This record gives sequence, C-alpha cells and structure tokens, in this order.
Amino acid sequence: MTVRPPEVLFLCVHNAGRSQMAAALLSDLAGDRVVVHTAGSEPADRLNPAVVEALHEMGLDITGKVPTRLTSEMAAKADVIVTMGCGASCPVFLGKRYLDWELTDPAGLPLDQVRVIRDEIAARVAGLFDELTSP
Repeated sequence: MTVRPPEVLFLCVHNAGRSQMAAALLSDLAGDRVVVHTAGSEPADRLNPAVVEALHEMGLDITGKVPTRLTSEMAAKADVIVTMGCGASCPVFLGKRYLDWELTDPAGLPLDQVRVIRDEIAARVAGLFDELTSP
C-alpha cells in the first residue's frame, strides 16, 4: 500500500502575491513530499512584480507562473486549504481542513515591505510542512 503525499491549496483573491509566494516556498521546501496548488477566486492578469523579485532573491523563479482561477476540482483534491485574506470572496468547501493566514496584501507595496510578508509566509510554510510530514 502506498501513501499519497498530502495536497495543499493556497488560496487568495487575486492569486498574484501571497498564495503564489506560499506555493513556491512550500514546493521548494517539500519537493515531492507535498503536492502544492495555488489559485484565486478572482485572479489578476499577472503576478505582482515585487513578489516575483522577493522570491527571486531567495533563488526561486516564478516568472512562468500565472494567476489561476479556483476550481471545485482543485478544492476537492486538497487535504488542507490555506486562505489568505479572502474573506467572503473565497468559497468554503465542506469537509476540508482550513487554515486562515491573516497576511498583509503585497499589492502596491514596495519590495522592502514585500520581503517582510515573504518572510512571514516562509515561517508559516515551514511550520505547515513540519506538521504535514511529521509521523
């Protein structure tokens, strides 16, 4: 019997900042030990350039990523759904484990402030990874 890796869905409104950072950070940390998805309830046209730069500083390249609309299929596969400032904009899927990470929206913020948000997300991602992979 094989055990499938846990699946995490990072969800925010525009899928251009916080959720993209969290997905990139967890993917980098977890490798194939966690399946990572990211989406938005109202996706933006493009990623936040300051978010792209803040991750680039850590050696992570998300330039090829695009904001993605949330689908019911994504939510159905997820073991954990992490919302980030969605409020009523993010739908609730029954039977799913939710974490709500209250984080400042990086939209329109300068790079030095986006770094602070990135580092907070990185710390939370590390804690989630430890929880998901500990016996």
